[in-house]
Amino acid sequence: MNAGEIAVASAALDDVFSDDIVMPAADGYPLAATLFLPRGKKRHAVLINSATAVPRKVYRGFAGYLARRGSAVLTYDYRGTGDSRPMAATGRNRPKSLAGFKATMADWAALDATAAVRWMRERYRDLSFAYVGHSFGGQALGLLPNNTEIPRALLVAAQAAHWKLMASPERYRVVAFMNGIGLPLARTLGYVPGWSGLGMDLPGGVFEQWRGWVMRERYLLDDPALAARENFPKFKGRLRAISMTDDTWATRPAVELLCSAFTSITPEIIAISPTDVGAKTVGHFGFFRNDHRDTLWRGAAEWLEKEG
Repeated sequence: MNAGEIAVASAALDDVFSDDIVMPAADGYPLAATLFLPRGKKRHAVLINSATAVPRKVYRGFAGYLARRGSAVLTYDYRGTGDSRPMAATGRNRPKSLAGFKATMADWAALDATAAVRWMRERYRDLSFAYVGHSFGGQALGLLPNNTEIPRALLVAAQAAHWKLMASPERYRVVAFMNGIGLPLARTLGYVPGWSGLGMDLPGGVFEQWRGWVMRERYLLDDPALAARENFPKFKGRLRAISMTDDTWATRPAVELLCSAFTSITPEIIAISPTDVGAKTVGHFGFFRNDHRDTLWRGAAEWLEKEG
């Protein structure tokens, strides 16, 4: 999952307000975030939750598109990533090494995403609210203790990412990277540097938990130490999961496995091929490219804006 391989052209934001802010996580940790607001009347509120090793700026075009349609939209970086990584005491412009920085993917859900949901609900309580989760951001939905506050969720390329459910030969590349490169670096350096192939530095604890889930047959659903799994059945809102047929990570079986954990509802899974939207490829990251504004984005926005 190399964020550096994502080519996203940001949409023009001339008719949208955008402000970089700091949002406190549930434990007070400062998270870098960007709030997008329409210049006209606000009718909806949308929270966009990132994929692993993907900075919030990747979602800027899609967030601006939703804001132009009347939504207040928040994007943010998980702790230890993007602009939410710790900074050196000499100034905010000098990132501190992630060696020794304590964080896990479970923390991203319990402390960061949970706080982001609360932040949006408190500020826009009179607006319809929707959750967008890309890859891990979609997985996190089931782990949130306050997912009962989410009436509508759109999952994009979100999956139970066991390596055997990935397409071949990608599955073998993933196993080789996780075990042969990522894990030794995490244990030697205390973090996994972006130059290893991730495109972004990741805290060691995040990588080790992620790697452990990838090796499990049912991904995080098989992790006995993950008490937050009990929150999956608590979600009772509308759920639509988008599966791209050329996505080697979030294959249809992997998407179905994740959705099966939401046992209180019947998730809607939509498979889309690149030819359906006039593209050669979309894959795991392409949904958020600006050239899909009149196809994938429009359909997603119309669904997110529905009431009930």
